[in-house]
Amino acid sequence: MSIKEKVSVDVLLEEEVQNQNEIVLYNDDVNTFDHVINTLIYACDHTPEQAEQCSIIVHYKGKCTVKTGDFDDLRPRCSMLLDAGLSAEIV
Repeated sequence: MSIKEKVSVDVLLEEEVQNQNEIVLYNDDVNTFDHVINTLIYACDHTPEQAEQCSIIVHYKGKCTVKTGDFDDLRPRCSMLLDAGLSAEIV
């Protein structure tokens, strides 16, 4: 008969937690779908399909998160959206 010992090992796990911010785009009655799509492609590096889906969500839901990430990365992107006449904010 053999005996097997069970050994318990405590592991210290350290995780780096980063706060993810979001750019939220809001609906308006001024900008066309094409303008919103082209601006999302330019400012947020969306594919045409992503930009189109976001524009549809914004139209029907009133708002949509269009980009998440570090605040330092999002700030110039949000500024590009605002400069293009869109309504957006970083939350």
